[in-house]
Amino acid sequence: MNLLTGEFKNTLDEKGRISLPARMRSELPGTTLILTQGIDDCLWLFPPLQWEELSGKLMEHTSPFQARSRLIQRRILAPAQEVEIDRLGRISIPQSLREFAHLSRECVILGISKYIEIWNADDYRAYLDANKEEFAKAAEELQGVHL
Repeated sequence: MNLLTGEFKNTLDEKGRISLPARMRSELPGTTLILTQGIDDCLWLFPPLQWEELSGKLMEHTSPFQARSRLIQRRILAPAQEVEIDRLGRISIPQSLREFAHLSRECVILGISKYIEIWNADDYRAYLDANKEEFAKAAEELQGVHL
């Protein structure tokens, strides 16, 4: 699988389906994906291999006997659902996940290397605006990254 990158705007239809950009679909290894709650009120969409890797690491580093571990398991692992890309390039987003991410009509789809984020467009703009200073600080800390 090549890297998934790009920022795309797309519309969620009345049945809760959204089209994945053709350029992204061409980089995916098949038509089955795993969709779950992300952090920052967005959804995360993973190819199966990347999901297996992440969910395995999360289970290795969490315990049902620790409150914070249970929170991670319940917020990321438990809501995960398998979705299929249909012949028109759409995925159907379950109602519970649409509600979690406040998805309405206008959405933003982000390719982040090995996974995809799906945001409510207004929430994404607000997130970027609210984190301008934090982004500048984080960029300053990337001392080991050179062009």
